[in-house]
Amino acid sequence: MNVPPTAPSTTGNEDLVGRRVLLVDDDPTVAEVASSYLRAGGFVVEEVGDGFAALDAVQRTEPDLIVLDRMLPGIDGIEVFRRLRERISTPVIMLTALGTPDDRIAGLEAGADDYLAKPFSPRELVLRVQSVLRRSIDEFTPESVLECGAFRLDPSARVATRAGEELALTAREFDLFEFLLKHPNQVFSREDLLRAVWRWDYGDLSTVTVHVRRLREKIEPDPRSPTMLTTVWGVGYRFTMGGAPDALV
Repeated sequence: MNVPPTAPSTTGNEDLVGRRVLLVDDDPTVAEVASSYLRAGGFVVEEVGDGFAALDAVQRTEPDLIVLDRMLPGIDGIEVFRRLRERISTPVIMLTALGTPDDRIAGLEAGADDYLAKPFSPRELVLRVQSVLRRSIDEFTPESVLECGAFRLDPSARVATRAGEELALTAREFDLFEFLLKHPNQVFSREDLLRAVWRWDYGDLSTVTVHVRRLREKIEPDPRSPTMLTTVWGVGYRFTMGGAPDALV
């Protein structure tokens, strides 16, 4: 199959050219089209078709990012992701089936950095890969440490703690928490957060919902009755500085 890819421009992403992407998908057509666009975008791509091959390839090639299909022969994508996270923190974009809502959020709940629902635009895949890699490798000007009650967040070191105990936040959870700490007592809709934290102009709003729930599980004394990251019904979410604990409960 000959695919004439028209990948997004690499202008402004020159330092991403040559980054290694592992593409894990058992559909030859999807793999061929996606890899063609990724290569046109300047990435070095390796393709594998099942979970066991993916685990071997990660150990052998140490990719900069993994595009991982949710449904795979042998072991599925969620189990592959779980095993990967026991060893490495490489960014992962999960591919999920459009017709199954549970599949669409399963990767996010497992801690994936991003996801795309099938069928997807290969150009959008390239943009998502660029965005996730940009967040993971950008060299930022050192930022001030944020402190709120028992919480301390160091943007430069990408470390968040509560009463000295490090919080196990994924990359997106960290970005969301950082944004909320920088904008206390303000209400943001899911669309606002999607643009500000994910840098998406459009997308599935359940992405935000899942990450808010996961962040609450890690920062709230009782995630079922949040006092810090609260819902403003019909509007969005608000982080209240006054609700932050002074110490661990």
